[in-house]
Amino acid sequence: MAFRFENLQVWQRAMDLDDQINLLTKNFPKDELYLLTSQIKRAADSVVLNIAEGSTGQTKAIFKLFLSYSMRSAIEVVSCLFIAKRRNYISDEHFKALYADYESLVKMLTSLKNSI
Repeated sequence: MAFRFENLQVWQRAMDLDDQINLLTKNFPKDELYLLTSQIKRAADSVVLNIAEGSTGQTKAIFKLFLSYSMRSAIEVVSCLFIAKRRNYISDEHFKALYADYESLVKMLTSLKNSI
């Protein structure tokens, strides 16, 4: 693997969750395409992209900053999941599973940030 981020478990997990969010939004109503669908997909993408961008051999402080951005984007995804649940776009079970997955991801991000 040519890039450092490809070996990071947290990046790989974020990619898996990004795929799940992309699949989830295919079931959202069409009138949400430029609203909630776009917002949650951009936030999920941002988690992955900030991990990658921050790991590019810059300073440790910069990497920590980008991990913080990733955490914020993960929290944004969770907020979007709450909205989707409230609007009945996802079931309680699906919400709980994704909520737990993002909670775990944030813990991974926090651990990585604290280890740098």
